[in-house]
Amino acid sequence: MTISEKIISNHVGRKVKPGELIITDVDGVMATDTTGPLAIKAFQAMGARSVFDKNKVILVLDHAVPPPNERIANLHKMMREFAKQQSIKLFEIGEGICHQVMVEHAYVKPGDIFIGADSHTPTYGALNAFACGVGSTDLAATMMTGQIWLKVPETIRITCRGKLQKGVSAKDLILFLVGQLTVSGATYQAIEFHGDAFEDMTLASRMTIANMVAEMGGKTGIVNPKGLQLDYEFTPIFPDNDARYIQSFDFDVSDLEPQIAVPESPDNVENISRVEGQKIDYAFIGTCCNGRLEDLRAAAEVLKGKRIKSGVRFMIAPASKSTLLDAMNEGTLQILIEAGASIITPGCGPCVGTHQGIPGNDEIVISAANRNFRGRMGNPHSNIYLAAPATVAASALTGEITNPGRL
Repeated sequence: MTISEKIISNHVGRKVKPGELIITDVDGVMATDTTGPLAIKAFQAMGARSVFDKNKVILVLDHAVPPPNERIANLHKMMREFAKQQSIKLFEIGEGICHQVMVEHAYVKPGDIFIGADSHTPTYGALNAFACGVGSTDLAATMMTGQIWLKVPETIRITCRGKLQKGVSAKDLILFLVGQLTVSGATYQAIEFHGDAFEDMTLASRMTIANMVAEMGGKTGIVNPKGLQLDYEFTPIFPDNDARYIQSFDFDVSDLEPQIAVPESPDNVENISRVEGQKIDYAFIGTCCNGRLEDLRAAAEVLKGKRIKSGVRFMIAPASKSTLLDAMNEGTLQILIEAGASIITPGCGPCVGTHQGIPGNDEIVISAANRNFRGRMGNPHSNIYLAAPATVAASALTGEITNPGRL
């Protein structure tokens, strides 16, 4: 059995097979200010009076924080009132991005099945958990019953061998893999990541890997737990040696150079050498993909004692309040601000294009986010390149797409 099949089998109490429709208990559910209001309305329309477990239902204000207008402010108010009525946890404005705070506060643990009304919920596969995104109505039903229906996914195995070069990070690796599989290459399938390229990765880097399973169309993605370091004891779940996979890929990534996803798709990926020199107007680091402390440190390493190029805007949205405080206390934040960065409220920020950094017409953006579809950052007349935080920082420094290894 694969890791996903084992986790689901552990929850339903029997062995399951790919393609089988099952109903399973869940270990937690989460919704944001984008999906939470719809879920609350559906929950009430179903006649539900109380959530299945007040300790396992979490709401997060992160996509449009602080609220940019009256309508969103009232959606936030609805969520606060529902959380108070149901005695459930609500993460307030500025506490952080849903996927970051779920991990920081251990709402998701290895072996769990976790459901989120957000497409990047597979991020928790970094923890050896089965996690997937659902729509608001499905989430409402799960909030009421504590159960979800799933089709057991087939699994794709990806093995990456070799040590990444200096200046090449987990983001470069997952961009490369998205380029190989394409945005529809893993539709409703699980992905397992294996190989020594992943074994030395921090939890933060593993989260970046699992996060962009969504950009492959995957149902979930799980990084092999070999080498996983957590603050608590856990029993890792590994696949059987004779596990069956629908596809297997094997890559030697020891010579991988920094990667860039060029407009207008996350799978339109090139080696950075193909696009170096492209002028930029705006650089952004943040999101559930790359707003963690190690990402800010990578940018600070490039920028220490330097100033970004005149005419370039550089925005940073830390993934959580904890990330912001840690970066402040160790001096990383000071390096970034002195280099010319603007720090905005911990949350999703410009990634979703609600506010706090929408690009202008014909502007070129280099972003550490996970999506660059046309209009993704709120303006269909701009162009977005995706890259690792070090590449974003190097490009902000020079005013053009730049390989951080050169610095």
